[in-house]
Amino acid sequence: MVKLKIERERCKGCGLCVRACPKQLLSLSKTGLNSKGYQPAELGDEAACIGCAACARTCPDVCISIEKE
Repeated sequence: MVKLKIERERCKGCGLCVRACPKQLLSLSKTGLNSKGYQPAELGDEAACIGCAACARTCPDVCISIEKE
C-alpha cells in the first residue's frame, strides 16, 4: 500500500507533479485555494497510485512525500 502526502500549504500549484505522474492521477485543486492563494495539487485515486515518486522528485518545493507500508 502506498500513501502519497501533499502539503497543501506549501504547494504553489506549478503543475510539474501533474505532468510527471505516469498514471495521470494528480490535478490542481478545483475546489479551493491554500492560504497563499494557490491551487494546490491533489491526488484523485489513491488506490491507483503505484508509488513511483515521479511527482515527489519533480516538486521544486519538496511538498510531496511517498510512504510505503
